[in-house]
Amino acid sequence: MSLKAIHVSEVPSLDHFPENPSLLCSYRKANNKFVVVGHRGHGMNMTQSPDLRFSALKENSILSFNAASKFSLDFIEFDVQVTRDGCPVIFHDDFIYSEEQGVVYERRVTDVCLSEFLSYGPQRDTGKTGKPLLRKSKEGKILKWSVESDDPLCTLQEAFEKVEKPNLGFNIELKLDDNLFYSSDHLSRLLLPILQVVSDIGKDRPIIFSSFHPDAALLVRKLQTTYPVFFLTNGGTEMYYDTRRNSLEEAIKLCLEGGLQGIVSEVKGVFRNPAAVNKIKESKLSLMTYGKLNNVAEAVYMQHLMGIEGVIVDHVEEITEAVREMMKPSNRDADEPKPNFSERELSFLLKLIPELIQH
Repeated sequence: MSLKAIHVSEVPSLDHFPENPSLLCSYRKANNKFVVVGHRGHGMNMTQSPDLRFSALKENSILSFNAASKFSLDFIEFDVQVTRDGCPVIFHDDFIYSEEQGVVYERRVTDVCLSEFLSYGPQRDTGKTGKPLLRKSKEGKILKWSVESDDPLCTLQEAFEKVEKPNLGFNIELKLDDNLFYSSDHLSRLLLPILQVVSDIGKDRPIIFSSFHPDAALLVRKLQTTYPVFFLTNGGTEMYYDTRRNSLEEAIKLCLEGGLQGIVSEVKGVFRNPAAVNKIKESKLSLMTYGKLNNVAEAVYMQHLMGIEGVIVDHVEEITEAVREMMKPSNRDADEPKPNFSERELSFLLKLIPELIQH
């Protein structure tokens, strides 16, 4: 993958790029499988959840990535931002929270330099003590970020160097703040350091880029053509000022106009609008989903029936095992495993699901 530092107005037209087949479609055909992706590695952290699985391992860490790699995952997903001094780091939240002498303070990830970013939480140098790492809950509470097995914050380069399984794919989410406006030049400055790391040390590892930010997804597609780019969407479950984010139909339109290869939707968005699945397939786009329902084996099974190509999950061990059982060949056709639902039963379920999801 070749890169150069350019003004965004100099980015070449998509007309100059060859069409690439859908990575997931090719992957599924080659491996005859349903794709499972580990969310932030072995699963996200939820500070107030009674489910201890959400506090087992520090999310978005080398420890979490390598723990996830022990299972039959195809990819791990993680969030990448760029520090003030141009280093791509792996962190989900827009802000880091800490405290000093009892006073809580926040620092925007993109406003700190690499050395400060790495100074929060546990340190690789056992002789050092990191600054306290806190987290803001959805309810606005600032809480101690407690996990059973902690690990230092890390960079994108470290992920490539320290994830032990060389064929484990990376789904790199380009993380941007929903509350900020990004000019094209600003986006270019944020994306190029990420692409440079991937270009330098990505080697043969399978890679997918994804983003909730429409212009970031479009720009990363223009800046490189080696790796597929997916558009992340809530699928209409939440509304935004940018209408391109507000439905699966808008997501399809964005992908087709911008040459993106696929969509990653909140699973509820797909269940509420199952007719969109065929539209996406007819558009020759890949479709994956994310969301809490993907930690329920029955919901994952239903998506397999619908023709969805893969799921991003937190409960890595349980869902990889469920998918393994799901994909076992049936007695009817050992070469092509298929669930035992008739077309009539599947049609009924697809009509019923949107009603169930509304309640």
